[in-house]
Amino acid sequence: MTRDQLIDNIFSKKSYLCVGLDADLSKIPTHLLDSPDPVFEFNKQIIDATKDLCVAYKPNTAFYEALGAKGWETLKKTADYIGDKHLRIADAKRGDIGNTAERYAEAFFNQMAYDALTVAPYMGEDSVKPFLNTKGKWIILLAHTSNPGSSDFQLFSDGKKNLYEEVVTKSQQWASPDQMMFVVGATRADRIGHIRKLSPKNFFLVPGVGAQGGSLEEVSKEAITSECGLLVNSSRAIIYASSGKDFAEAARTEALKVKKEMERWL
Repeated sequence: MTRDQLIDNIFSKKSYLCVGLDADLSKIPTHLLDSPDPVFEFNKQIIDATKDLCVAYKPNTAFYEALGAKGWETLKKTADYIGDKHLRIADAKRGDIGNTAERYAEAFFNQMAYDALTVAPYMGEDSVKPFLNTKGKWIILLAHTSNPGSSDFQLFSDGKKNLYEEVVTKSQQWASPDQMMFVVGATRADRIGHIRKLSPKNFFLVPGVGAQGGSLEEVSKEAITSECGLLVNSSRAIIYASSGKDFAEAARTEALKVKKEMERWL
C-alpha cells in the first residue's frame, strides 16, 4: 500500500485506527478452542467486525511465534485474510545487518505479504537499509516507545539531543516519508508534538491508546497533520472487549467509539 493509498483510505473512512491483533491463545473466548485454528478464527471474526472502521491491522508476531510452525501459518493466513485494502503491519521489531536483515524482509514482505514491518534502529543504518530494498513496503522505526523502560536509553542525552531525537533526525537521511514511519508511544504525549516538529511528514504509528492509558485526544492534538500522519493502534481494549460469544460485536462497539472520536480530527 502506497502513502497516497493510505491517506485516501484514512479520509474516505474518516479513521486512522489500527487494530492490534495480539491474539493470545490463553485469552481468546473458550468456545473457539475447538476450531482447527482457534487464533485464526478469532482474528477472522475480529477483522470481519472492524474492517470498515479501521485502516490497518497489526499482529504482534510474538503471539504467533510462540505457537511454533502452526503460529507462522496463522500469521500468513491472517495477512491473506486482511487483504490489500488495509495496511498490514507485522510488529516483529526486527533489526540486524546484511543478509540477515534481507532474509527478515523476505520473510515478512514476500513470503507473508505484510506491507510494513517494525524495525529496531539500535545497530544503525546498515541494519535498516536492507528492509528498504523491497518496493512498495514500509518500515516503522522504533523512535520513542510507550513502555516504562524507554527512558533507560531513549532519553539519554549528550547535552544537545536525546537518543530518540537522534534516531528521528538521522534516519530521515535513509528513506523518504513514503517508506518510513516512526513508532511514538501515546503515553509520551508530552513529547509527541516535539517529535512531529522533527519529522513533519512521516507517519507515526502510535501504540498505547486504550488499555495502556494513552489519550487519543492529546495525540491527535499534538501530531495530526493535513495528511493525517497518524496510525493510532488499539489492541486489548478492542479485541478483548468481551470474552464471550459476543466478542466480535463487542470489539466492533469499542472500535466504533474510537473511530467516532477520530472523525472530528479529520
